[in-house]
Amino acid sequence: MLQRSMPLLPEGAKAVNSNIAIFRSQGEISFFNASCAIFKCSEDDHYGIRLAQGVLCAANAVRPAQLARALGVNRSTVSRNKAIYEHGGAQGLITDIGKRRAYKLEAEKIKTAQSLLGKGLALRKIAETVEVTEGCIRYAIKKGTLVRKSAVTSTENANHKSASQRCFEDCQSPAGIGVKRETERVLAAVGKLTEAAPVFAANESVRYAGVLLALPVLIQVGLLDAAQKVYGRLRNGFYGLQAILLTLAFMALLRIKSPEQLKDKSPGELGIIVGLDRVPEVKTLRRKLKEMGLCGKAAELMAELSQRWCDQNLEAIGFVYIDGHVRPYHGRKHRLPKTHVARRRLCMPATTDVWVNDANSEPLFLITTEANDSLLSIIETEVIPHMKELAGDKRVTIIFDREGWSPKSFARWFENGVDVITYRKGQYEPWAEDGFIETRCPAGGQPVIYRLGERSIMVSKNFWMREVRRLCASGHQTSVMTTRQDLPAAQIAGRMFSRWTQENFFKYMRQEYNLDHLITYDVEAADGDRLAPCPVYKEKIKQIARMKAELEVLQKDYGQRALKNKDAERPTMRGFNIANAGYKKKVRLLQQQIEKAKAE
Repeated sequence: MLQRSMPLLPEGAKAVNSNIAIFRSQGEISFFNASCAIFKCSEDDHYGIRLAQGVLCAANAVRPAQLARALGVNRSTVSRNKAIYEHGGAQGLITDIGKRRAYKLEAEKIKTAQSLLGKGLALRKIAETVEVTEGCIRYAIKKGTLVRKSAVTSTENANHKSASQRCFEDCQSPAGIGVKRETERVLAAVGKLTEAAPVFAANESVRYAGVLLALPVLIQVGLLDAAQKVYGRLRNGFYGLQAILLTLAFMALLRIKSPEQLKDKSPGELGIIVGLDRVPEVKTLRRKLKEMGLCGKAAELMAELSQRWCDQNLEAIGFVYIDGHVRPYHGRKHRLPKTHVARRRLCMPATTDVWVNDANSEPLFLITTEANDSLLSIIETEVIPHMKELAGDKRVTIIFDREGWSPKSFARWFENGVDVITYRKGQYEPWAEDGFIETRCPAGGQPVIYRLGERSIMVSKNFWMREVRRLCASGHQTSVMTTRQDLPAAQIAGRMFSRWTQENFFKYMRQEYNLDHLITYDVEAADGDRLAPCPVYKEKIKQIARMKAELEVLQKDYGQRALKNKDAERPTMRGFNIANAGYKKKVRLLQQQIEKAKAE
């Protein structure tokens, strides 16, 4: 019968291979073969363990990898002890002890590295200074050869928690994720708390802490002061007006584009930057927004902020850019009037916001039209009165595109202290190319060369405007009209062509702040007493305009034929009408149709 390799082993012994086993007991370690214990030493006897490694491996009783795994050391250590034993015997293991030293970090380098550590230098910089690798420095710190200066010395700072620890505590909170100020929340629930006061404390590795750099700017522009002046305060609760405004402002800076996106963020980490235990939940934030909306003071808040900005820089509103931004509506719940969406080249349900930006293309205020009113009507009824309030007695120059072209309105505005710069609408005769000269113009903050020409023209009865034209390389002439007679042509062209900075503003706001997003599906009833254009009347006006254009063509043709008539052939008017049969009848018929359409 085949005998087992190791028939007698104490209980608890672990086999290294089929030849050797290890037994640990009472601080001693024993090595067994098939018959009995062959070597025994204390567990802290480093020489004895090294000798056992050399003897057993040299006798081929066990492989270095097997013994290293059983002893919990590196295989290279066992192989090195085996090699020392084979060359120098047991004496070689004794003499080898104590002769090794740090061949990289010498005493002088250790002293220099420790000094630099005390000054708080980075490990990479220290490694470069003492001419060793960064890994060598880290290993020395791990072994205790070098002692890193603690970044936190006080007892208070020693209690700082990492982001993972804070997140774990937020999830374990019994009152809800991130809820720690339970007493104040109980008071808020029974209506005894006006608003939770913000409390800021020292923390480590706060993910969104960078937005706190914008807090002084928000205070400087007057966001909190203006809101408090307009709204006063919200209803009693844990989250007050200041907390809601800061949450919304920080959401914008962090590109959190809707309240629903808060679900993907850590509420506790966001709460740290607003000075609370956590930010409000989505439903809470929406409830607070609805409460502010029902106050109906959004326009008053915007007016207060605009006034503060203008008081800080009155020169910036000397020139203002006006343009409409169309926000398409894709829902089916409500019926909205249709308007043209230029970037999609479609007519679709939408709302139109008229934005007013200052000379630096920074927004001053906006007006949401109730029924996609025309730009001209909004300027007349909303923009100019508001700008007169902001600027006081100072003249204001408004810049817009040809959608607002109206010489009659320009004349009224000019008398009211408002100048205009806009594109000329309609067809116009080109000027001779020798009337243009190269001019350096400031556009977009950089000088550009334009070929410009200028004249003064009468656009309506007794009302003159200044026309500045740019000659393009293709031969096209772009006409800019203005009531400003004191500005050089280069500045007028530069101001007009810089209007595209407002378009860039719209693009940036759409991409970064989701400008076209509907924050709510709530509706607000439009003013029933407002004046709105009648669709039938508008269509009738277009029809009359078409007939007038056709009448003008017929009259010109009739006059040209009369001018070219030869008296020798047709000396009388009767003969001329017979030769041009039908013209006079068509002219009279069109005149009758126009009068009939006007009467309707």
